[in-house]
Amino acid sequence: MDTRSLYTPLKEEGLTTLLIRYDWKTDKGYMYAAKEWDPDIKWSDYGKTFYTQSLLTEDDVRLGNRETRALYEKYGLTDYVEEIFGLLRGGRFFGLDCYYNSQKDWRFTANLHNYVLGHNNKEQSIYTGGIRRHEKDEPEIDVIIDGLNLGRAQSHKNVASGIPYGGGKITVMAEQVDLENKDEIGFLSYALDRCRFFTGPDMNYPVELADAMNEYTSMICAGMKNNPIGPSGGPTAWGVTAAMKEAVKFKFKKDTMKGLKVAVMGLGAVGFPQAEYLLAEGAELVVCDMNPDVIKKLKDKHPEAKIDVVDVKDILTVDADILCPCAIGGFITEEVIDNFKFRMVFGAGNNQLHAKNKEEEIALAERMAARDILYQECWVQNIGGVMCGTELHLYGEKADKDALLDKIEKVCSEKTRINLKEAAELGITPTENAYRSVENRIYI
Repeated sequence: MDTRSLYTPLKEEGLTTLLIRYDWKTDKGYMYAAKEWDPDIKWSDYGKTFYTQSLLTEDDVRLGNRETRALYEKYGLTDYVEEIFGLLRGGRFFGLDCYYNSQKDWRFTANLHNYVLGHNNKEQSIYTGGIRRHEKDEPEIDVIIDGLNLGRAQSHKNVASGIPYGGGKITVMAEQVDLENKDEIGFLSYALDRCRFFTGPDMNYPVELADAMNEYTSMICAGMKNNPIGPSGGPTAWGVTAAMKEAVKFKFKKDTMKGLKVAVMGLGAVGFPQAEYLLAEGAELVVCDMNPDVIKKLKDKHPEAKIDVVDVKDILTVDADILCPCAIGGFITEEVIDNFKFRMVFGAGNNQLHAKNKEEEIALAERMAARDILYQECWVQNIGGVMCGTELHLYGEKADKDALLDKIEKVCSEKTRINLKEAAELGITPTENAYRSVENRIYI
């Protein structure tokens, strides 16, 4: 098991903070480590007796670039640090903000891709992207790769959806949060505010986390309760459905999804409404999920619908027209592609391709195109969730669900129609064309 961790020196030296920065224009990077709060800090007092700019210890430690690099060399982590910088270099990332909670051994990492869109947006946030939880015993490098890839996708999502924030992703290596524990909620809120990150609960965090954190920070969209729009899964699925209908016209020359069989991979917060929208469009479904209760719920709600059920391990090899991934990403490898029977892969799941950078993503997309499988980079169509979050963040209780859904449908349909047409005219994959169409907005 890989035990390398950026948090080891922080834990062993009583430090709290690590910032890693990379400048892709000059290919230079630096590190900064510090002790910024006392270990017995009462996080439940955040926003009451102290704020992000408060002095939280009289025994502060501040280490510059050379000192921080020497510290990581002391713990035999120089090669690991260089590996991290290699990842930043490959995706032209801004860097990482790392905050260590010694009381809980929680490791909070803000994966910061690009802040250009958020730099002058006249709002209090600079970045946006979901907050997701990983188990403490997962290999940290895998968590970082996942967070960076999601952060990079978020930058492109924001361009595609016209949202004025930079792109990033929050990952927290921790046990499940106790929503009644004010110290746990206070720490997450403090760290979120420190990196000026507007977010919403993602994988392995309950949607109710947003409501709990709203007591401490405005940097999180409203959760399931007290929310005029509701969970973001529905708007995300709505946008994917709109985009898929355009792709069906392009691929199958059909104005309807009737008679098409769609394999829906995962029936969670997005997958369940996704399945329902597809049924409403007349599609036949093959579904899977690790939770048999949600499958039963879907079949009970739609007793007349054509819904076949397969094991999770079999969903990628079923004979269907379309694969609609709505679960964890990184599963589409060369081997998986070679076994596909689908003619189209189009879904809501983030980072569906098993890749570390854009070039690897394009290579996998080209492999699918060589097999006549239509695939579009996921961040073109799964932008409904971030558009939902932005609506709530900016307008709160005045957010208009109907107007939002109309906007999501229009944007996702139009972006997909244009992207597929341009890619065909240029003789490149829709994935490559999607990157081509937005990168001049963020790499300036």
